[in-house]
Amino acid sequence: MAAEERQPRSLAARVLAIASAWAVIALFVIGILILTLYRNGTERGFRDLLRAQLYNLINSVSLDENGRLEGTPQLGDLRFSQPGSGWYWIVDIVGDGPPDRLASVSLGDRTLTIPSTDVAPFNDRYERIYTTQDSQGQEELVAETEVLLGDNGEIARFRVTGAMADFNADVWAFSRQLILFLVIFGLGSLLVNAIAILFGLRPLDRIRRSLEEIRAGKTESLEGSFPREIAPLTGEVNALIENNRRIIERARMQVGNLAHSLKTPIAVLLNESRAMEPDQARLVNEQATAMQNQVQHYLDRARIAAQQNSVLVRTDTQKTIERLMRVMERLNPDTEFELQLPGNPPNLAMEQHDVEEILGNMLENAGKWAAGKVRVRVEFDPSMPGHTEPDARATLAISVEDDGPGMDDDELAEAVKRGRRLDESKPGTGLGLSIIKEISEEYKGAVKLGRSELGGLSVTVRLPVAVR
Repeated sequence: MAAEERQPRSLAARVLAIASAWAVIALFVIGILILTLYRNGTERGFRDLLRAQLYNLINSVSLDENGRLEGTPQLGDLRFSQPGSGWYWIVDIVGDGPPDRLASVSLGDRTLTIPSTDVAPFNDRYERIYTTQDSQGQEELVAETEVLLGDNGEIARFRVTGAMADFNADVWAFSRQLILFLVIFGLGSLLVNAIAILFGLRPLDRIRRSLEEIRAGKTESLEGSFPREIAPLTGEVNALIENNRRIIERARMQVGNLAHSLKTPIAVLLNESRAMEPDQARLVNEQATAMQNQVQHYLDRARIAAQQNSVLVRTDTQKTIERLMRVMERLNPDTEFELQLPGNPPNLAMEQHDVEEILGNMLENAGKWAAGKVRVRVEFDPSMPGHTEPDARATLAISVEDDGPGMDDDELAEAVKRGRRLDESKPGTGLGLSIIKEISEEYKGAVKLGRSELGGLSVTVRLPVAVR
């Protein structure tokens, strides 16, 4: 469950996140691969350059008539003339005779640490290439070989070195350029991916807008042409909406048929009770009336159950309340009706008849008991903080308050019982508050009674909001 909550809720964001993660990983791997190949190729070229310089050096050095080394090698690279450049050439006579050496100007008084042949052996061409350091700690790559020069068997050891710092600088310069190009390419790829994903998901956005229009009651089905991949989805949604509509119509028909079939027998019982003895007539009349009320009660419950969760059942909150208040103002000309309504209140996910039944009873009770003022207040349910937009769990709190006598705690508990009247001085059946409670609970709402700020009774209903 926690893992699902961490995932992006947007499909486009989820696809873009996956594509971005893959692009980053792929570019990282590609970058490492290219850099490795470049480094290996550059190292081979570096070794080949030293080897070529080594043989140029061999061709430029010989022995004079005294068996001493002579020659002025020109290897075509000014770095061999720059002291401490790391690019040196050295020629030594090998053997027990007097030391004899030729070296590049760049070597100066520096010396090299030479590993033994056990550590860096000669290859089959009698060459060896190894890394070492000079006396100043500068890392060098050395190409070395030994050549027989004189007729008396004199052997000369030839070495050419190249600064590893130059090699590393070349690799690092290439790495910076590679990183720059890969970043530019990666950002461009992400932008193209984002455009492609958003463009590819546009049909889903059209479906979302179509569903919003269905919920708002503007249309009754998904309309328009859709891509082949999601066309079956739109067909299934339209089929589901149509099936839901048929279920509702069938339920309404069955409710009407049941009401019609029971209406006549109950009317006959009530009519026949008039011809009976008074005691029997009263008993039959009471039971028939109870049957009539129960039938109507459960028929209403069946109708509401058929309407629940239907995307087609919507009621305009503002228009309904304003219309009922105009009626109440005409019926109660001496009472002031005040409406506190938020801007653009959401619709209720209820049948209009049921909304009018609830609000009509609330306003009628308030108008009946008010001394001079009734206040209607509409707001998002304060028991659900953080709701600024309706969602599947949001409710709307509608409060009707009056400045009448109100009720104490015991009376508040008794008031919602069906048919219970606490004051016989006012006309009515005592069913108003119980009807409000029953219908609200059928829609998974709630009713709360309390003391009003105006001094009288406050009745608050929390009713489900239609998702926009």
